[in-house]
Amino acid sequence: MHAALPDLSATIPVAPSLSMFDPVFIGINEFGNPVYLDLVYHNLLDAGEPGGGKSVLIQNLVGHAFLCHDFTPVLLDPKWVELGMWMEAAEATGGIFVGPDIDKGLRVLRRLQKVMDRRYAWLVAHGRRKFLASDAIKVIGVFIDELAYYTTTTGTPEQQKEFIALVRDLVARGRACAMPVIAATQRPSVDIIPTSLRDLFGYRAAFRCTTPNSSDIILGHGWASAGFNAQAISPQSPGVFYLIAEGGIPYLVKAAYLTDEQIHQLVDYVTWSRRNGDQTPVPLAA
Repeated sequence: MHAALPDLSATIPVAPSLSMFDPVFIGINEFGNPVYLDLVYHNLLDAGEPGGGKSVLIQNLVGHAFLCHDFTPVLLDPKWVELGMWMEAAEATGGIFVGPDIDKGLRVLRRLQKVMDRRYAWLVAHGRRKFLASDAIKVIGVFIDELAYYTTTTGTPEQQKEFIALVRDLVARGRACAMPVIAATQRPSVDIIPTSLRDLFGYRAAFRCTTPNSSDIILGHGWASAGFNAQAISPQSPGVFYLIAEGGIPYLVKAAYLTDEQIHQLVDYVTWSRRNGDQTPVPLAA
């Protein structure tokens, strides 16, 4: 007689098995080879004209992040329709969603600044320079869609200035303490993306732009004249963009695409698995 199989349902939770420390697949290059990003230790700037495909990339990154067991989301989206699709999943994972509310946005960013300071205090106390996957720490991914809304459109000039300063601090100091920033805007101009902020992003994705200058604002000065001009990307090729990494040369990438139906399926799965699995989220206070 064969022994009865053990009941594993009570010991193995049904939940995401990816990690934020895993390489993130974002699409293919012009030769058809897969392209991966090391998102934990790099920030990413995602910019270009409306309809160029910025949301394709950011949805791809958000989708990977929510399938990771070590991810806590902070989502800021004044339009609601992009990152707002993940609100229920964000709640289930102990994260925060901010809509068109700069007051709440500032409160959240100030809170993140304090969390960052505490994480660095821990690293210093343990003689470390960055967190590793073996530390079993939650990666706090800060996703900001339509950065221009919070920095030029809503609120007082003082609030806009503080928002930019807080984002710059997070981008400058967050990556070593597992708090990467992914920011998107459809208005690549120097008032929204100052050079001092742009150069802090280790990854920069330039979707189709209206002018070579706009392309350079994203990728860096001189790349358009060197032949890497996002204005030249065809309007018939949404989701195609130039990607540049630290110290590298821009190259073309076609972002992987998630349909709305697939996103809703992911949201349902993440929400169900986190609420029913053995992964009680630790809320990040707003």
